[in-house]
Amino acid sequence: MSSTMSAVSPAPVKGSAQVPAAAAAKRAVRRRIALVWAGRIGLAVFVIGGWQAFTTWGIVDPFFFGQPSGIVKRLVDLFQHGTEFGSFYSNIWTTIQEALVGFALGSVTGVVFGVALGQSRFLADVLGPYIKMVNAIPRIVLGSIFIVAFGIGVLPKILLAAVLVFFIVFFNAFQGVREVDRNILANAKVLGASQMQIIRHVIVPSALTWIIASLHSAFGFAIVGALVGEVLGAQSGLGLVIKTAQNNFDPNGVFATMLVISVIVLGAEWLIGKLEHRLLSWRPPTPSEASNAL
Repeated sequence: MSSTMSAVSPAPVKGSAQVPAAAAAKRAVRRRIALVWAGRIGLAVFVIGGWQAFTTWGIVDPFFFGQPSGIVKRLVDLFQHGTEFGSFYSNIWTTIQEALVGFALGSVTGVVFGVALGQSRFLADVLGPYIKMVNAIPRIVLGSIFIVAFGIGVLPKILLAAVLVFFIVFFNAFQGVREVDRNILANAKVLGASQMQIIRHVIVPSALTWIIASLHSAFGFAIVGALVGEVLGAQSGLGLVIKTAQNNFDPNGVFATMLVISVIVLGAEWLIGKLEHRLLSWRPPTPSEASNAL
Protein backbone atom coordinates (compact mmCIF):
# COMPACT_ATOMS: atom_id res chain seq x y z
CA MET A 1 0.00 0.00 0.00
CA SER A 2 2.73 2.43 0.93
CA SER A 3 4.65 1.61 -2.24
CA THR A 4 1.55 2.31 -4.33
CA MET A 5 1.00 5.69 -2.68
CA SER A 6 4.65 6.63 -3.13
CA ALA A 7 4.42 5.76 -6.82
CA VAL A 8 1.31 7.88 -7.37
CA SER A 9 2.09 10.90 -5.20
CA PRO A 10 4.81 12.54 -7.35
CA ALA A 11 2.42 13.07 -10.31
CA PRO A 12 0.37 15.92 -8.74
CA VAL A 13 3.56 17.61 -7.61
CA LYS A 14 4.92 17.54 -11.15
CA GLY A 15 1.69 18.84 -12.62
CA SER A 16 1.43 21.62 -10.06
CA ALA A 17 5.01 22.64 -10.82
CA GLN A 18 4.20 22.95 -14.55
CA VAL A 19 1.36 25.45 -13.96
CA PRO A 20 3.54 28.24 -12.49
CA ALA A 21 6.15 27.60 -15.18
CA ALA A 22 3.57 28.00 -17.97
CA ALA A 23 2.15 31.13 -16.34
CA ALA A 24 5.63 32.60 -16.00
CA ALA A 25 6.35 31.84 -19.66
CA LYS A 26 3.13 33.59 -20.71
CA ARG A 27 3.99 36.62 -18.59
CA ALA A 28 7.46 36.73 -20.18
CA VAL A 29 5.95 36.64 -23.67
CA ARG A 30 3.46 39.39 -22.82
CA ARG A 31 6.22 41.47 -21.26
CA ARG A 32 8.39 41.07 -24.36
CA ILE A 33 5.51 42.06 -26.67
CA ALA A 34 4.81 45.13 -24.53
CA LEU A 35 8.49 46.12 -24.64
CA VAL A 36 8.63 45.66 -28.41
CA TRP A 37 5.58 47.87 -28.96
CA ALA A 38 6.91 50.44 -26.50
CA GLY A 39 10.18 50.52 -28.42
CA ARG A 40 8.39 50.89 -31.73
CA ILE A 41 6.16 53.72 -30.50
CA GLY A 42 9.06 55.41 -28.76
CA LEU A 43 11.18 55.33 -31.90
CA ALA A 44 8.32 56.75 -34.00
CA VAL A 45 7.70 59.53 -31.48
CA PHE A 46 11.43 60.35 -31.37
CA VAL A 47 11.82 60.52 -35.17
CA ILE A 48 8.56 62.32 -35.96
CA GLY A 49 8.83 64.63 -32.95
CA GLY A 50 12.43 65.50 -33.78
CA TRP A 51 11.53 66.08 -37.43
CA GLN A 52 8.67 68.42 -36.42
CA ALA A 53 10.83 70.26 -33.91
CA PHE A 54 13.79 70.74 -36.26
CA THR A 55 11.58 72.12 -39.05
CA THR A 56 9.72 74.39 -36.62
CA TRP A 57 12.96 75.76 -35.19
CA GLY A 58 14.41 76.32 -38.65
CA ILE A 59 17.25 73.85 -38.24
CA VAL A 60 15.87 71.85 -41.18
CA ASP A 61 14.20 73.63 -44.09
CA PRO A 62 10.62 72.32 -44.49
CA PHE A 63 10.62 73.49 -48.12
CA PHE A 64 12.97 70.63 -49.00
CA PHE A 65 12.23 68.04 -46.31
CA GLY A 66 8.57 68.66 -45.53
CA GLN A 67 7.04 68.65 -42.06
CA PRO A 68 5.00 65.96 -40.25
CA SER A 69 2.10 68.33 -39.61
CA GLY A 70 2.18 69.40 -43.26
CA ILE A 71 2.24 65.76 -44.38
CA VAL A 72 -0.91 65.04 -42.36
CA LYS A 73 -2.66 68.08 -43.85
CA ARG A 74 -1.61 67.10 -47.36
CA LEU A 75 -2.79 63.54 -46.82
CA VAL A 76 -6.21 64.73 -45.65
CA ASP A 77 -6.40 67.05 -48.66
CA LEU A 78 -5.55 64.22 -51.05
CA PHE A 79 -8.27 61.97 -49.66
CA GLN A 80 -10.86 64.76 -49.57
CA HIS A 81 -10.18 66.56 -52.84
CA GLY A 82 -8.21 64.01 -54.88
CA THR A 83 -5.67 64.85 -57.56
CA GLU A 84 -5.75 66.22 -61.07
CA PHE A 85 -5.75 62.59 -62.31
CA GLY A 86 -8.88 61.64 -60.41
CA SER A 87 -9.67 60.73 -56.83
CA PHE A 88 -6.84 59.61 -54.58
CA TYR A 89 -8.69 56.35 -53.99
CA SER A 90 -8.70 55.55 -57.72
CA ASN A 91 -4.97 56.24 -57.95
CA ILE A 92 -4.34 53.92 -54.98
CA TRP A 93 -6.47 51.21 -56.56
CA THR A 94 -4.63 51.55 -59.89
CA THR A 95 -1.26 50.94 -58.23
CA ILE A 96 -2.63 48.07 -56.14
CA GLN A 97 -4.08 46.39 -59.23
CA GLU A 98 -0.81 46.67 -61.14
CA ALA A 99 1.18 45.36 -58.18
CA LEU A 100 -1.21 42.48 -57.44
CA VAL A 101 -1.37 41.22 -61.03
CA GLY A 102 2.39 41.61 -61.45
CA PHE A 103 2.96 39.87 -58.12
CA ALA A 104 0.73 36.93 -59.11
CA LEU A 105 2.24 36.63 -62.59
CA GLY A 106 5.84 36.88 -61.37
CA SER A 107 5.25 34.46 -58.48
CA VAL A 108 3.63 31.75 -60.60
CA THR A 109 6.22 31.93 -63.39
CA GLY A 110 9.05 32.12 -60.83
CA VAL A 111 7.84 28.98 -59.06
CA VAL A 112 7.29 27.08 -62.33
CA PHE A 113 10.71 27.96 -63.76
CA GLY A 114 12.44 27.50 -60.40
CA VAL A 115 10.99 24.01 -59.90
CA ALA A 116 11.64 22.99 -63.53
CA LEU A 117 15.26 24.19 -63.61
CA GLY A 118 15.92 22.96 -60.10
CA GLN A 119 15.07 19.41 -61.19
CA SER A 120 16.79 19.48 -64.58
CA ARG A 121 20.48 20.24 -64.65
CA PHE A 122 20.33 20.32 -68.45
CA LEU A 123 17.70 23.08 -68.48
CA ALA A 124 19.60 24.96 -65.79
CA ASP A 125 22.80 24.84 -67.85
CA VAL A 126 21.02 25.95 -71.04
CA LEU A 127 18.80 28.73 -69.65
CA GLY A 128 20.97 29.82 -66.71
CA PRO A 129 23.16 32.33 -68.61
CA TYR A 130 20.14 33.95 -70.29
CA ILE A 131 18.29 34.32 -67.00
CA LYS A 132 21.36 35.95 -65.47
CA MET A 133 21.66 38.30 -68.48
CA VAL A 134 18.06 39.47 -68.16
CA ASN A 135 18.46 39.84 -64.41
CA ALA A 136 21.49 42.08 -64.97
CA ILE A 137 19.49 44.57 -67.08
CA PRO A 138 18.60 47.69 -65.02
CA ARG A 139 14.89 47.63 -64.25
CA ILE A 140 14.38 51.23 -65.31
CA VAL A 141 15.60 50.26 -68.79
CA LEU A 142 13.11 47.40 -68.91
CA GLY A 143 10.39 49.83 -67.84
CA SER A 144 11.27 52.16 -70.70
CA ILE A 145 11.25 49.25 -73.16
CA PHE A 146 7.83 48.10 -71.94
CA ILE A 147 6.36 51.61 -72.21
CA VAL A 148 7.73 52.05 -75.75
CA ALA A 149 6.31 48.66 -76.75
CA PHE A 150 2.94 48.74 -74.96
CA GLY A 151 2.20 52.42 -74.29
CA ILE A 152 1.45 54.16 -70.98
CA GLY A 153 -1.42 51.92 -69.94
CA VAL A 154 -1.53 49.35 -67.17
CA LEU A 155 0.26 46.51 -69.01
CA PRO A 156 3.84 47.92 -68.85
CA LYS A 157 3.57 48.40 -65.07
CA ILE A 158 2.28 44.86 -64.62
CA LEU A 159 5.13 43.46 -66.70
CA LEU A 160 7.76 45.46 -64.82
CA ALA A 161 6.33 44.38 -61.46
CA ALA A 162 6.23 40.77 -62.68
CA VAL A 163 9.88 40.88 -63.76
CA LEU A 164 11.02 42.15 -60.36
CA VAL A 165 8.98 39.50 -58.56
CA PHE A 166 10.00 36.70 -60.94
CA PHE A 167 13.71 36.77 -60.17
CA ILE A 168 13.23 36.88 -56.40
CA VAL A 169 10.82 33.92 -56.42
CA PHE A 170 12.72 32.02 -59.12
CA PHE A 171 16.08 31.96 -57.34
CA ASN A 172 14.46 30.95 -54.04
CA ALA A 173 12.37 28.21 -55.66
CA PHE A 174 15.40 26.98 -57.59
CA GLN A 175 17.53 26.79 -54.45
CA GLY A 176 14.68 25.24 -52.49
CA VAL A 177 14.37 22.42 -55.01
CA ARG A 178 18.12 21.84 -54.93
CA GLU A 179 17.96 21.54 -51.12
CA VAL A 180 15.38 18.72 -51.15
CA ASP A 181 16.65 15.60 -49.39
CA ARG A 182 17.80 13.15 -52.09
CA ASN A 183 17.02 10.18 -49.87
CA ILE A 184 13.36 11.21 -49.73
CA LEU A 185 13.26 11.53 -53.51
CA ALA A 186 14.83 8.10 -53.92
CA ASN A 187 12.35 6.54 -51.50
CA ALA A 188 9.41 8.13 -53.34
CA LYS A 189 10.66 6.68 -56.64
CA VAL A 190 11.15 3.25 -55.09
CA LEU A 191 7.55 3.34 -53.82
CA GLY A 192 6.38 3.93 -57.39
CA ALA A 193 5.46 7.62 -57.27
CA SER A 194 5.15 9.33 -60.65
CA GLN A 195 7.09 12.46 -61.50
CA MET A 196 4.02 14.67 -60.96
CA GLN A 197 3.34 13.01 -57.62
CA ILE A 198 6.94 13.61 -56.57
CA ILE A 199 6.67 17.27 -57.56
CA ARG A 200 3.35 17.73 -55.79
CA HIS A 201 3.94 15.78 -52.61
CA VAL A 202 7.71 15.99 -52.10
CA ILE A 203 9.47 18.76 -54.03
CA VAL A 204 6.98 21.62 -53.73
CA PRO A 205 6.25 21.09 -50.00
CA SER A 206 9.99 20.86 -49.29
CA ALA A 207 10.72 24.04 -51.25
CA LEU A 208 7.67 25.88 -49.91
CA THR A 209 9.61 27.42 -47.04
CA TRP A 210 12.03 29.01 -49.51
CA ILE A 211 9.19 30.17 -51.79
CA ILE A 212 7.10 31.71 -49.01
CA ALA A 213 10.19 33.48 -47.65
CA SER A 214 10.70 35.11 -51.04
CA LEU A 215 7.08 36.32 -51.17
CA HIS A 216 7.61 38.52 -48.11
CA SER A 217 9.94 40.79 -50.06
CA ALA A 218 8.46 40.09 -53.51
CA PHE A 219 5.31 42.15 -52.98
CA GLY A 220 7.40 45.16 -52.02
CA PHE A 221 9.26 44.78 -55.31
CA ALA A 222 5.93 44.48 -57.13
CA ILE A 223 4.94 47.86 -55.68
CA VAL A 224 8.32 49.26 -56.72
CA GLY A 225 7.85 47.97 -60.27
CA ALA A 226 4.40 49.53 -60.53
CA LEU A 227 5.64 52.86 -59.14
CA VAL A 228 8.68 53.02 -61.42
CA GLY A 229 6.48 52.31 -64.43
CA GLU A 230 4.07 55.05 -63.37
CA VAL A 231 6.90 57.54 -62.91
CA LEU A 232 8.18 56.75 -66.41
CA GLY A 233 4.77 57.26 -67.97
CA ALA A 234 1.20 56.81 -66.76
CA GLN A 235 -2.29 58.27 -66.73
CA SER A 236 -2.92 57.53 -63.05
CA GLY A 237 -1.37 55.83 -60.05
CA LEU A 238 0.61 56.70 -56.94
CA GLY A 239 3.85 56.92 -58.91
CA LEU A 240 2.32 59.69 -61.02
CA VAL A 241 1.13 61.45 -57.84
CA ILE A 242 4.68 61.34 -56.47
CA LYS A 243 6.15 62.57 -59.77
CA THR A 244 3.70 65.47 -59.90
CA ALA A 245 4.39 66.43 -56.27
CA GLN A 246 8.11 66.35 -57.02
CA ASN A 247 7.69 68.60 -60.06
CA ASN A 248 5.64 71.03 -57.94
CA PHE A 249 8.27 71.11 -55.15
CA ASP A 250 5.78 69.54 -52.76
CA PRO A 251 7.74 67.30 -50.36
CA ASN A 252 4.67 66.91 -48.12
CA GLY A 253 2.81 65.36 -51.05
CA VAL A 254 5.71 62.99 -51.73
CA PHE A 255 5.91 61.85 -48.10
CA ALA A 256 2.12 61.56 -47.79
CA THR A 257 1.98 59.24 -50.79
CA MET A 258 4.95 57.27 -49.48
CA LEU A 259 3.08 56.82 -46.19
CA VAL A 260 0.12 55.31 -48.05
CA ILE A 261 2.45 52.98 -49.94
CA SER A 262 4.02 51.86 -46.66
CA VAL A 263 0.60 51.00 -45.23
CA ILE A 264 -0.24 48.97 -48.34
CA VAL A 265 3.02 47.01 -48.14
CA LEU A 266 2.61 46.34 -44.41
CA GLY A 267 -0.94 45.09 -45.02
CA ALA A 268 0.29 42.77 -47.76
CA GLU A 269 3.09 41.54 -45.49
CA TRP A 270 0.52 40.69 -42.81
CA LEU A 271 -1.61 38.75 -45.31
CA ILE A 272 1.43 36.84 -46.59
CA GLY A 273 2.30 35.97 -43.00
CA LYS A 274 -1.20 34.52 -42.55
CA LEU A 275 -0.79 32.56 -45.80
CA GLU A 276 2.58 31.25 -44.60
CA HIS A 277 1.06 30.09 -41.32
CA ARG A 278 -1.70 28.25 -43.18
CA LEU A 279 0.47 26.62 -45.85
CA LEU A 280 3.24 25.63 -43.44
CA SER A 281 1.00 24.48 -40.59
CA TRP A 282 2.52 20.97 -40.96
CA ARG A 283 6.00 22.28 -40.16
CA PRO A 284 7.22 21.97 -36.56
CA PRO A 285 7.28 25.44 -34.97
CA THR A 286 10.59 27.20 -34.52
CA PRO A 287 11.62 28.15 -30.95
CA SER A 288 10.51 31.76 -31.52
CA GLU A 289 7.13 30.68 -32.89
CA ALA A 290 6.62 28.28 -30.02
CA SER A 291 7.35 30.96 -27.45
CA ASN A 292 4.96 33.41 -29.14
CA ALA A 293 2.23 30.79 -29.11
CA LEU A 294 2.32 30.45 -25.32
